Amino acid sequence: MPPRVFETTVLPHLDAALNFARWLTGNDAEAEDVVQDACVRALRYFSSLRDDDARSWFFAIVRNAWYSRISRRATVGASALLDGSSDERHDVALDPEAQLLQQDTVARVREAIERLPADFREVLVLREIEGLSYREIASVVRAPIGTVMSRLARARERLLAELKPAAPLEMLP
Repeated sequence: MPPRVFETTVLPHLDAALNFARWLTGNDAEAEDVVQDACVRALRYFSSLRDDDARSWFFAIVRNAWYSRISRRATVGASALLDGSSDERHDVALDPEAQLLQQDTVARVREAIERLPADFREVLVLREIEGLSYREIASVVRAPIGTVMSRLARARERLLAELKPAAPLEMLP
């Protein structure tokens, strides 16, 4: 297929793929490398795209590129933390105290998501942040829809447990 078709079919999903890769890898530089590898693979195998769902097809390639990288390094065990270069946009309509609370909430949620196991984190990010359907997620992670739904439910439960405020200490008489 001509490069123009690839550009109009796959490249519109580049920003979303980079965001997904950031959640998978834990840092911007590695995410960019993963997406670059994925783009090369996507171009090479563009003819294998059978339907109109280029977004989930490309996300699956990004995911596979990430797994290829971590298996080559043999460091599959630990989940990486973001390098701190996060999106620091704030709602300018909020007063300073509300902005501070918003920043704290965003940081707590981000850290809680990062602590999730990779298989939970990826389905949560694909559904809640990237907005993919269960069917699209199943295609990306190559798992049955029931497995996706189960992982998503368990990811949400763990996330809620992580975000639940600690019980206040009782005052002693």
